[in-house]
Amino acid sequence: MRNLTRHAALTATAVTAALVLAACGNDSGSGHSSASSAAGADADATTGAHNAQDVSFAQGMIPHHQQALQMAKLAADRASSAEVKDLASRIEKAQDPENKTMSGWLKSWGKDVPSSDSSMESMPGMDDSAHSGMPGMMDSTHMDKLEKASGKDFDTVFLTMMIDHHKGAVEMATTEKNKGKYEPATSMADNIITAQTAEIAEMNKLLGKS
Repeated sequence: MRNLTRHAALTATAVTAALVLAACGNDSGSGHSSASSAAGADADATTGAHNAQDVSFAQGMIPHHQQALQMAKLAADRASSAEVKDLASRIEKAQDPENKTMSGWLKSWGKDVPSSDSSMESMPGMDDSAHSGMPGMMDSTHMDKLEKASGKDFDTVFLTMMIDHHKGAVEMATTEKNKGKYEPATSMADNIITAQTAEIAEMNKLLGKS
C-alpha cells in the first residue's frame, strides 16, 4: 500500500513538472515571437518611411536626369571646349547612379519606374506635352537645336540650356528637401542642390557671366 502511494505521488510530481516545462516553453516561444514581430515592424517602418512627395520626386527626377544625360552625351562629339566636355562627363557620372538609386526606391515601394530608354525619339521632352510642367525640361525645339550644333556654338547652347535644366533640378530637389519624408531621398535632394548650384556657377563662368 505504501509503495502504491509512493508511486502515485511520484507520478503526480512528474506530470506537474512536465506541465510547468511545457508552459515555460510556450511562454518563451511567445515572447520570442513577439520580439521578432516588433523588430520586423520597426524595420518595415524604417525602410518604408516615405510619402507621396518622395514618390513624386523620384518619378520626376528620373526623366529629368535622363534628359540631362542625353544632353551630356552629345558633348563628347560636338563640344569644342575641354571644360565643357569635362563638365558633361561629371554630369553623367553623378546623375546615372542617382537614377539607378531612385529606380530602386520606386521598385521597393511598388511604384512605376519611368522608362530608361535614352534614345532621342523617346527622351522626356521630345513630346512637348509629356513633362511640360517639369522645371527646366527642354522641349523638342531646344533639343533639336542642341543636336544640330557643334563647336563653340554647341558649347554656348549646351551651357545655356544646362543652366536652365540645373535650375529646374534644384527647384525640384528643394521641394523634396522641404516636404519629403524618406531620409535617403531628402539626402540626395540636398546633394543635388549643392552639386548643381556649384555647376550653375561654373557654367556661368564659362559663358563669361560671372
